[in-house]
Amino acid sequence: MASVFSEEINAVTDNPTIFPDADLIVSGGNFHGQPLALALDYLAIAAAELGNISERRTYQLIGGKRGLPSFLVANPGLNSGFMIPQYTAASIVSQNKQLCTPASVDSIVSSQGQEDHVSMGANAATKAYRVMKNLGRILAIELFNAAQALEFRRPLKTSSYLENFLEKYRKEVAFVDHDKIMHNEIEKSVHFIYTVEYELPDALIPGI
Repeated sequence: MASVFSEEINAVTDNPTIFPDADLIVSGGNFHGQPLALALDYLAIAAAELGNISERRTYQLIGGKRGLPSFLVANPGLNSGFMIPQYTAASIVSQNKQLCTPASVDSIVSSQGQEDHVSMGANAATKAYRVMKNLGRILAIELFNAAQALEFRRPLKTSSYLENFLEKYRKEVAFVDHDKIMHNEIEKSVHFIYTVEYELPDALIPGI
């Protein structure tokens, strides 16, 4: 993705072509955004797939399996618990699938036929941006569920790294012991993943 953008930014087929040594700018009309459109479509598809996998992990957490309570609350039935956050993640995943229809296969003739094949790269970019934003929300919902599930494993503990991470998370998002408006908690979780500062363990850093 980065290499495609770097090559296209510096390509002589772009419009305009700039010659700084000659103090010359030539607008040749040799522009076509297909390489960028394709890369952005691929990015959207890959991001959507990550969200799809994340939502499936969330679904497994609320299913009453592996000793966890249904919907990750102490009194399921009386409380719907984490059912609604999973609904939310599922709906966002479905929206991502719809957004992944490739823009790069579309074209509409414009400019009285001068532009007879259009890459729709701008549409690919705005769709990819929406998918990436959706992915952040899906991952935040998974974190919301996973943190809740870990509390039902106490007094057992996970790795020191994850315990430290969870401690930071709990400063913003509290354990849910009864039904509440989950939108507010999801927003806190989204804010956390975009603002938290942490370092990867050495084992996850290549070459260490």
